[in-house]
Amino acid sequence: MPSGAQVMVKCLEAEGVKIAFGYPGAAICPFYDALYDSSIRHVLVRSEQNAAHMASGYARASGRPGVCIATSGPGATNLITGIATAYMDSIPLIAITGQVNLEQLGRDVFQEADITGACESFTKHSYLVKKAEDLPRILKEAFHIASTGRPGPVLIDVPQDVQEQQLVSFSYPEKADIIGYKPKTKGHPMQLKRAQKAIEECERPIICCGGGVVLAGAREEMRAFAKKSGIPMVATMMGIGVAPMKSPLYLGMIGNYGRAYANRAIGEADLILLCGARVGDRAIAVPNQIAEQAKIIHIDIDPAEIGKNMRVDIPIVGDIKSVLTSLTELVSPVSCDKWIRQVTRYKEGAVPRGEDREDAVDPRSFIRALSDRMEDNAILAADPGQSQIWAAIHFSQKEGRFLTSGGLGTMGYALPAALGAKLAKPQRQVVAVLGDGAFQMSFCELATVCACHVPLKVIVFGNRRLGMVREYQNKAYRGRHIATHMDGNPDFVALCKAYGIPCALARNNREAVRLAEEMLQSKTPFVLVCRVDPETPSL
Repeated sequence: MPSGAQVMVKCLEAEGVKIAFGYPGAAICPFYDALYDSSIRHVLVRSEQNAAHMASGYARASGRPGVCIATSGPGATNLITGIATAYMDSIPLIAITGQVNLEQLGRDVFQEADITGACESFTKHSYLVKKAEDLPRILKEAFHIASTGRPGPVLIDVPQDVQEQQLVSFSYPEKADIIGYKPKTKGHPMQLKRAQKAIEECERPIICCGGGVVLAGAREEMRAFAKKSGIPMVATMMGIGVAPMKSPLYLGMIGNYGRAYANRAIGEADLILLCGARVGDRAIAVPNQIAEQAKIIHIDIDPAEIGKNMRVDIPIVGDIKSVLTSLTELVSPVSCDKWIRQVTRYKEGAVPRGEDREDAVDPRSFIRALSDRMEDNAILAADPGQSQIWAAIHFSQKEGRFLTSGGLGTMGYALPAALGAKLAKPQRQVVAVLGDGAFQMSFCELATVCACHVPLKVIVFGNRRLGMVREYQNKAYRGRHIATHMDGNPDFVALCKAYGIPCALARNNREAVRLAEEMLQSKTPFVLVCRVDPETPSL
């Protein structure tokens, strides 16, 4: 008779799980013992939060839910930031935690924590398993919930004695049948007709692509619609990569730190087609002001997102892939040649900021040079802060992916997420870009990089500052800098050598480009540290 733990492993295998990221402890040991005989590869992280980030990077690169594991108490609570990060960016995740025995629940015993309660506001759903026979149904439902509708993390908390319970037999359900959970995928025909009419009547239309387009795997459908309609495109930060930056009709990222000409185009449009974008404050600071001058069509799989931040004229609830396919069949080319010439002039007239320096590395011009040297389908992971902005603005995406923590802005995300992405797509170039502050939140995972024998590439911008916070202190607090000077930073080159990872220091742009070429050609992990002027701005 199989145990609950063995059933959990069989369920994961039935779902096609190849890799899981985690950190063991007593309350999850029955599951780990069952994992010993499994075909699933386990990656031992150095911090549970990074297990969630790795699973997130794996999910975003593979298109399948990532799996992370932790024990009860502090192991589970350490997962919280990673789960919340995935929730904010709609990443499908299965988080499995051990829990104290059923009879001990609520008694504050050793390493007990109400993790389902703690995660209630940022999981798509959560389960506290009380009977081993429920495990097959729960695992099937969890994967279904995580990957359908608007994707997101699902938490499964399993007491140790439930893992040890014996089942008479095991069978895995063929499908999940959840009462009340039936995500709508096809757009309403009447709303599609209204959208068609609005598109035909407009003069200055623009498409705004959000992360929902990427998550739905609808990049080709988006491009087909844009090509047939002839409508220019912009993207939110999470929508970067929907179209190559050099595409004639693509204007790049909007927002506080976006491209000025993309923001100008949004501000002058008379119709905005929002696709899988929540238009948060960093994308459009005053959304209703924009909505007053433009007709808004909003497409999203999650009806709760439509109209949440911006007034909407034509809401369309449905899967982006399906809706765009239907719209492409309906629309005719839009007569907006004058508008296209206008926004194209905006784009062509823009002058990139940042020039090569001899006394330090300017990250802006360096990232442009790095972009030119990376493969077309490369994956770039950027950590929040100045590194995120430098990468989002100056890296020219072609057919690759841009991974970052857009919703929660979690520092320490890029390195573990890049490792997860590299394990999902071992044949693709994967580079993590982060500042020295973020690096010190996650460099312990260099040990995981070594253990996994993964040739991950990492670029650290060392300006010895918490750069974006310092910029904010300059603007809002008259330059009264506190807690943003990173005194006591270690020698990163020596640190990496202690891990057995090749590392080089670039003191100017010429050195940085030469060493980046060496890094990209290397068959081993490689860390490139760039010495950056603390006064280098985000934009």
